[in-house]
Amino acid sequence: MSKQTRQVSVGGVLIGGGSPVKIQSMTTTKTSDIEKLAAQIAALKAAGCEIVRVAVTDEADAAAIGILRGKTGVPIVADIHFSPKLAVAAIENGADKVRINPGNIGGEKEIRYVADCIRAHRIPVRVGANTGSIEPHFLEKYGRSAEALVESALYNVGILEKYGVEDIVISVKASDVPLTVEAYTLLSARTDFPLHVGVTEAGTTEAGIVKSAVGIGALLLRGIGDTIRVSLTDDPVREVYAAQNILRACGLEKEYVEVVSCPTCGRCEWNSMELAARVTEFVRPYKKRAKVAVMGCVVNGPGEAKDADLGIAGGRGKCVLFRKGAPFKTVNAENAGEEFFKELKVLLNDGKDANDGRIPE
Repeated sequence: MSKQTRQVSVGGVLIGGGSPVKIQSMTTTKTSDIEKLAAQIAALKAAGCEIVRVAVTDEADAAAIGILRGKTGVPIVADIHFSPKLAVAAIENGADKVRINPGNIGGEKEIRYVADCIRAHRIPVRVGANTGSIEPHFLEKYGRSAEALVESALYNVGILEKYGVEDIVISVKASDVPLTVEAYTLLSARTDFPLHVGVTEAGTTEAGIVKSAVGIGALLLRGIGDTIRVSLTDDPVREVYAAQNILRACGLEKEYVEVVSCPTCGRCEWNSMELAARVTEFVRPYKKRAKVAVMGCVVNGPGEAKDADLGIAGGRGKCVLFRKGAPFKTVNAENAGEEFFKELKVLLNDGKDANDGRIPE
């Protein structure tokens, strides 16, 4: 069971307080390039991103938030490093939330300057501590450790609270997965502020997804985490897809079409791998609870996929289609994809024949 945390609202999107775990990502375009930024935000929203973070590196970036706010349909978080002045500019231009790293934004005077603006505009703030920005006195006391991350984050949270800021989200990220899990576990035991969970600098696509799935998944299965971001050196849309898959694997997202497929082996005599890939891509947009199986042969067919709403398994020159483990149609292997997609469209459209004559690429 997830730990009950405080709840904050980011442009109307709720984080914590028992609300579903929210998916975040970050744009990779220059924020002041309005056209490119808007296009990337639109792509992220279409993929399922619920909160978007943008880098604010100058006044033009801060002003861009004011132009885009309310037009994208997604709350915008301003990501700030080194400059309290830019944090204030972003907030005054309508950022729905601001992310600051107190370890590199200055001392208490600078944090108070930002805190006063946050409080005045009644928006939440994320205190983002990571292994590269631990407060020096905690680094000296604890070394590069989970304790240092947690103490550094809570120290800066305390300063914000001192100046009247209450809507706070905390993160304590590292690129080291065990360290990340340890830090969040310690932090969760010490605070009820909502937590933004992720493995920072996770790497390129394959390695980054694995590290993120292990780290984020381990925490979610312990009930820790209110919002997540998968950090990949790749198109941020891939981050959103990976985050969805992590939530699904942890049982935290129910309304989706699950595709199960076997790894195939020497018994497989048809191209089930290709069909499984096409089916997975085709069902991605559907918000519907269903289970679909693409199995290489009858060994892994109706039996192991008995709970599938629709499935297919192959044999020599033939494939069998089945529902809940019961075969209902046998087709030639060369026509298997076409026949399967006909049935799949009916399933996804609540029993209506939605065949338009096209087979998904």
